[in-house]
Amino acid sequence: AAALQRLREVFDIEELPPDVLPRKKPPQFMVDLFNKVADANGITRAPGLLQGDVVRSFEDRGGPGAAGPGRRGTPAASGVVPEEGSFPVRVDHHHFYFDISAMEKGEQMLKAEFRVFKLKRTHRSRRSDVRHFCKVEVYELLESENKPQKKHLIASRLLSLYAEGWEVFNVTQTVSKWVGNSSSNHGFWITTTHVSSNGMEQDVVTFAKSQGTLQESRNALLVLFTNSNKRRSHSLVPSATSNASMSRRARAAPAARSPVAVCHRWELYVDFHAIGWAGWIIYPSGYNAFYCRGSCIFPLGESLNATNHATVQSIVYTLKLSQDVNMPCCVPDELKSLNLLYFDDKQNVILKNYKDMVATRCGCH
Repeated sequence: AAALQRLREVFDIEELPPDVLPRKKPPQFMVDLFNKVADANGITRAPGLLQGDVVRSFEDRGGPGAAGPGRRGTPAASGVVPEEGSFPVRVDHHHFYFDISAMEKGEQMLKAEFRVFKLKRTHRSRRSDVRHFCKVEVYELLESENKPQKKHLIASRLLSLYAEGWEVFNVTQTVSKWVGNSSSNHGFWITTTHVSSNGMEQDVVTFAKSQGTLQESRNALLVLFTNSNKRRSHSLVPSATSNASMSRRARAAPAARSPVAVCHRWELYVDFHAIGWAGWIIYPSGYNAFYCRGSCIFPLGESLNATNHATVQSIVYTLKLSQDVNMPCCVPDELKSLNLLYFDDKQNVILKNYKDMVATRCGCH
């Protein structure tokens, strides 16, 4: 139990999330982001690919206290405004709400993106003079959705009625305010304005909502790129202290035993299924942390990546110039970070980068 608690500290997991896999699927955007920054084992492909060290995704919850998924992203209101030319101008409204209470204290937000999937219009108007575009405006609701007139414009753009795909809006300033004061979070309010040949026609502009597996990967998302500002000094790579004690045990071993191999890297696979974490970790299923073991006896070759200090120490040890000097230690001298994609205890999907988790090279120090 103590070992598993220590492991949770390493991965910065305060409460073990419930098992939700495989019945719940992560947003495809988060899976694609993981594959962009990490290989299949979770090892970082290159530095600088990820903005910050934590990416949090929150799915649309429909509104504070919303009753069921039917309200998610659905038109909250609609209406016809005075005609433009010979056709009425129609305005539809959509409400989106994201519970961001999982944000940790001290977490620094770098960027926030509101991602919504616009569906293609299924039929075209027969009237050639009907405009084939709409204006989309994103607002921050300043009070509850029952008072949509109190809102603040964040972004506005023109979209084709017949195009389909993700629309991404920068909402960093708004979400920063919500992080500082959670009671100010009333969600986003999208209005779509278009010229319609039929004033009675509703939902001409629609957004994907999570009402079945077909649209699940297209559900609206709020994605936050943050810095955790936590010093994760822990790692699953054996420390210099443990290697030193290993070296001392090796020196004290009977002469009859086989000689200790020269310092090099050994496999150390961490299996999340064996630990009992497979029900909430999406990727990877495990990873090879590797560890360093072996002797650092003079002469230290170039392959041992020895420091000048370690070389001098090995000489003093070999010549027995001091009884208190031990052999240099075989330790990791190059480490890479690990990326974990997982469900938290509120079923939000998080991509987190952990520094110094994989030993890529060993040396004598």
